[in-house]
Amino acid sequence: MEIGTLYGISVGPGDPELITVKGLKALQTARIVAFPTGLQGKPGIAQQIVSPWLSSEQLQLALEFPYVRDMAVLEAAWQLAAQQVWHYLAQGEDVAFVCEGDVSFYSTFSYLAQTLQQMHPKSVVKAIPGVCSPMAAASVLGLPLTIRSEKLVVLPAIYQMGELEAVLDWADVVVLMKVSSVYEQVWQVLCDRNLLENSYVIERATLPDMKVYNDLRDRPQLQLPYFSLLIVQRARSLKTSRANIENE
Repeated sequence: MEIGTLYGISVGPGDPELITVKGLKALQTARIVAFPTGLQGKPGIAQQIVSPWLSSEQLQLALEFPYVRDMAVLEAAWQLAAQQVWHYLAQGEDVAFVCEGDVSFYSTFSYLAQTLQQMHPKSVVKAIPGVCSPMAAASVLGLPLTIRSEKLVVLPAIYQMGELEAVLDWADVVVLMKVSSVYEQVWQVLCDRNLLENSYVIERATLPDMKVYNDLRDRPQLQLPYFSLLIVQRARSLKTSRANIENE
């Protein structure tokens, strides 16, 4: 029997219409649709994004990926998820694993795919690219993420401010992913460098409950959700044209 294909489908940061045509075709063709489970029994973001595109005939497979840093716990979860997916692939079924943002950009799919191929070398994996959150956030702001020869740095999470300080010495544009847990420390660094006026926070980009904060000079404290990012345009002129931004 021919082995099914695991498709990693990028579904964008929140707006269901940001999935690509190719991704949508693969999603609606697969009988098995897998996604990370949500927290506290609620639907996860990826599941919510694709729900308008799914049919009642498709089997939905929730996979557990714990939010911890313990590698032993994570690897056990990846192996279990890979086995759950392999159950269908071995029967010749294609599985569409949907992931918010882009599947190659700090994505859960990367761990699932690598683990599956290690455990079952004959498995076939295909990734379909999509819109990742920094690009979506820039579009919300009405600003180009980079222009001319600007140098861009994306930091996935910051646990030491020295890392941010070093990057700000040379990068022109800095994107801080999942900034909520260190926002106050980041704010102080940006304040010391007079960069708050050129900094923006976007939470839940493109989702209905999205919030945008621009000119952070009067916002030393913010209660931000997990999916929040901060964009610093260190070398950008304040005269750069941008769309009107609604302050929340």
